[in-house]
Amino acid sequence: MVKKRYLVILGLTMLFASDGIAQPTTEPKGGTAMKLIVKSSAFQEGAMIPKPYTCDGRDVSPPLEWDTPPDGTKSLALICDDPDAPMGTWVHWVLYDLPPHVRELPENVPLRRVLENGAKQGNNDFRTTGYGGPCPPRGTHRYFFKLYALDIVLNLDPGQTKAVVLDAMAGHVLAEGALMGRYKR
Repeated sequence: MVKKRYLVILGLTMLFASDGIAQPTTEPKGGTAMKLIVKSSAFQEGAMIPKPYTCDGRDVSPPLEWDTPPDGTKSLALICDDPDAPMGTWVHWVLYDLPPHVRELPENVPLRRVLENGAKQGNNDFRTTGYGGPCPPRGTHRYFFKLYALDIVLNLDPGQTKAVVLDAMAGHVLAEGALMGRYKR
């Protein structure tokens, strides 16, 4: 009985620790995914995210830029989340079907479901479309802006969740990179 209870608790712990969402494989057929460098003119890797990009400020998306994705890239996807949230990873931004020639996102990306360049925005855990900035209830949290170069266009409707986008990306990641910023209220 104790062993069975232990296995159930272990299973639930693993499920909640991973948010119950399968992560996309970053190994394309025949090799390891390339690394993309993601930067922002607003903050450096590991630094504090400035107030304008948070719920305590204007709550607008920060400017982001990245290097050239590998040949064969058909689209880019961006997911921003906070793994330090009390109830599990909190999703702040889901963006997909970004054309592969795009190398940056300006500050304050509109909160529209479909952007002028054709990229689509999904729903975040605030239950809104587009970017929702850091707003931790307590402590310093980390925010990962993860960029993926994909060998397909996802062709999903706008308004999808992180889970749906990750599922559609599985097995199609050619390169990835991330920028991590921190915030404390």
